[in-house]
Amino acid sequence: MASKALSTEKIAFIEAAIEHGVLLFGEFTLKSGRISPYFFNAGLLYTGSLLSSTSKAYAKILTTSRIPEFDVLFGPAYKGIALAAITAVDLSRDGREVGFAYNRKEKKDHGEGGSLVGAPLKGRIVIIDDVLTKGTAIREAIAILKTQPEADLVGIVQLVDRQERGQSGKSTVQEVEEEFKIPVEPIINLEDIIAYLENKGTYSKELESIKEYRKSYGIGA
Repeated sequence: MASKALSTEKIAFIEAAIEHGVLLFGEFTLKSGRISPYFFNAGLLYTGSLLSSTSKAYAKILTTSRIPEFDVLFGPAYKGIALAAITAVDLSRDGREVGFAYNRKEKKDHGEGGSLVGAPLKGRIVIIDDVLTKGTAIREAIAILKTQPEADLVGIVQLVDRQERGQSGKSTVQEVEEEFKIPVEPIINLEDIIAYLENKGTYSKELESIKEYRKSYGIGA
């Protein structure tokens, strides 16, 4: 079977993640207790080149995927703040001006006050975050938007979809899409990682481990 074709932005993002130790291969214990042969640490996206690759990949997804037209990017505290900000900048460079907003973990009782910062949460909103695991954090973000009567959530973009089964037999992404009737789009998913390793041809051991892991825990496996 031929390997999946990857966009230039996806390839650049995966290569930068591997080079800087953001995407690692080995044995990693997840919160679920599963022993994973790969791990993505979004907290290590802290250099200019990595952020540039990330923002370009987000911008590409927002303009070529199922995500509809939108007015505001919402970045949940904390990792989502930077991710939404850099993506808004990248979109602006391409001539697309959108608002950017985020929440504080602690409500501010001085100055402008409140827990929301940035653009008013009005119109069509897209949430930007890193990795959906159990979906707790993303549901908290959705709950915030529900307190804003003029906010209409139209989609979610995340860094990585591990495409793993939960207790329901579906992935967290599938559950969120069905529950809230919105598209959830990742920059990369497990299939993309596998395709990249296949195309490179120098990761045979890592590729074998990941495919075995997918057989045990992957959706549709």
